[in-house]
Amino acid sequence: MPSDAFSLCNSRFPLNMAAHRRPKRRRSAAALSCSGVEGPTQEGPSTVKFRKRWTNHERRRIKHSSPQARRWVTNDDLISSASEDRFLMVSHNILGDDNAVKHRDLYPNIPSSFLEWNRRLHLICEELRLWQPDIVCLQEVDRFHDLMNTLNNGGYVGSYKRRTGEAMDGCAMLWKENVFRMLEEESIEFRGFDLRDNVAQLFVFEMKKVKTRRLVVGNIHVLFNPNRGDIKLGQIRMLLQKAHALSQKWGGVPVVLAGDFNSTPQSAIYEFLALSKYDWTEEELTIASGNSKCRILENPLKLCSCYANVQGMGTRGAHGEPQATSYHSRYSDGLVPTRVLDTLPIDLLQQTGGLPSEKIGSDHLALVSEFAFAQELLSRNCKPVLTKTSATVEDMWTVSSSQQK
Repeated sequence: MPSDAFSLCNSRFPLNMAAHRRPKRRRSAAALSCSGVEGPTQEGPSTVKFRKRWTNHERRRIKHSSPQARRWVTNDDLISSASEDRFLMVSHNILGDDNAVKHRDLYPNIPSSFLEWNRRLHLICEELRLWQPDIVCLQEVDRFHDLMNTLNNGGYVGSYKRRTGEAMDGCAMLWKENVFRMLEEESIEFRGFDLRDNVAQLFVFEMKKVKTRRLVVGNIHVLFNPNRGDIKLGQIRMLLQKAHALSQKWGGVPVVLAGDFNSTPQSAIYEFLALSKYDWTEEELTIASGNSKCRILENPLKLCSCYANVQGMGTRGAHGEPQATSYHSRYSDGLVPTRVLDTLPIDLLQQTGGLPSEKIGSDHLALVSEFAFAQELLSRNCKPVLTKTSATVEDMWTVSSSQQK
C-alpha cells in the first residue's frame, strides 16, 4: 500500500517548476530478491544512535493548504479484519538543509525565508506533533540532532544513518519509546556492494503492550539517476532481501518498507514490484544482483499499496494512487491499513505557488497511514497494485508473513 508522503513535483501539474526540474524528486518503489550471492554490508561511523527523549512574491496564501486541511480516509472494507493493536506511521522526505542551500536556484518562486532551515524545522516538527505517529521514517536528513532537540518532549527515540561519500544527508528512524521496543537494528551501506553511496535502515519492533505483535520496518533513499535503473534495482533488491531475512529470523513477522524510491509509477522497477516479474537484460541482472550467473530475480515479499486500497476524496488517479506524491506504503495480510491521511487536491496545491510554503516545511508532503495487526492472515485481501499516476513516487510498503515466498 503506497503510503505517499508526496512531493509537489508533479509531471502533469508542475506546482513548482524548479522543484520539478530538480534531479532528486522522482520517486517510486521496487522490491527484488535474487538467488545470487551478496557481499558483506559495511557498518561505519556514519551510523548515529540518539537516545535522547523528544518525543513569495505574488504568492497566494491559501489557508486550506496547511497540513490541518488534510482529511483521514477510512478503509471500511478491511477494518472488520483489524485487531485493536494499531500504530500510526509517517514517511517524509524533509528536504535537507544542505540541498536547499546548494539548489536555491531550483526554487525561483519560493521566498528565501521559506527555505530557511530553522523555519522549516519548526513546521516539520509541528506537523509531526499534529499527527502523533508511533513510527517516523525520514529521508534527506542532515540536521538529525536539531530534529531530536526540537521534538524533545514527544517520547521518541531514534537512529540516524548518514550516506557514505560527500553527501551530508541520510535516513532517520524515530519511534515512540512507550509504544515500541526495538529488538534489532541493521543498516545498509550500498557502497559496500558497488551500488553508490545511498543507505537504508532496517528495524525489528515489538509492541510493548502486546509482545506477540512484532514487525520489520525499513527506510531507504534510493539513487536518483534516471539512467541507472540497474543501480536502483540493486539497492531495492538488497533491501528486500535483508528485510525478508529479518522477518524470517523473527518468525515471519510483517514488513513495512518506507522511503524515497526515486522512480515513477510507470517505471519498470515499480512494475516489477507490483507484478513480481519483469524482463531484465543480462547486464541489468548482473549489476542488480552482484552475480554474473544470476538469471532470475525474485521478489521475496508480496507488497500491497495502502493508499490504493483506501479510496480517496478526489485526490487520486485512475489506479487509486495520489495524483501528486513521492512516497508510497505497502502492506501485507499480516497488517491492515485501517486509514490513511489523504493528500491535498491538485487545484489547491497549485495555488500555493510551490513548496516549501508558508504552512509546509518541505518540498514533499508527508504520508501518514494507520496500520492494525490483522486478526488472522487474509491473503485474499492483499493484491499487488500497479499504479500509473503521473506523479513522482516515494514509497512505504508492507508485507505479511503469509505473503512471503
